[in-house]
Amino acid sequence: MVDRRERRPYRGAVTTVRQVQITFDCAEPERVARFWCEVLGYVVPEPPAGFASWDEFSATQPPAERGKWFACTDPNGEGPRLFFQRVPEGKVVKNRVHLDVRVGTGLVGAERLAALEAERDRLIPLGAVQVQVLYADGENESCISMQDVEGNEFCID
Repeated sequence: MVDRRERRPYRGAVTTVRQVQITFDCAEPERVARFWCEVLGYVVPEPPAGFASWDEFSATQPPAERGKWFACTDPNGEGPRLFFQRVPEGKVVKNRVHLDVRVGTGLVGAERLAALEAERDRLIPLGAVQVQVLYADGENESCISMQDVEGNEFCID
């Protein structure tokens, strides 16, 4: 952890970097997970031992448990695992946390905007929706605000 004001290591009690999992509440866990696999280049993990597919595993679960969750992982093992769990209520308000999909890192101006727009154009046929293009303003570079297949906000940055 870094104290961003002073750009020096945080000297508090935290001494170990922790792995994180990002969890999405959603209506259709597998659908949302497969969308994010396409966005991030993630993969669906192998099914549990003894099962040839996730469908085969799901068929062994009680009806109320089938399709209750799904996950995807970074095939390189570097990024966090994404976990998707079915919840009964729909999305009501803006996310308090969102993902920034980093496709324009190191790019500026028109070159950056072109990279962001190309990624947006790739994601729309997958079910993403563009919300707003935020153009460079002299202080911040451009980014594009989007929604996934269930309306969760994310940015192409």
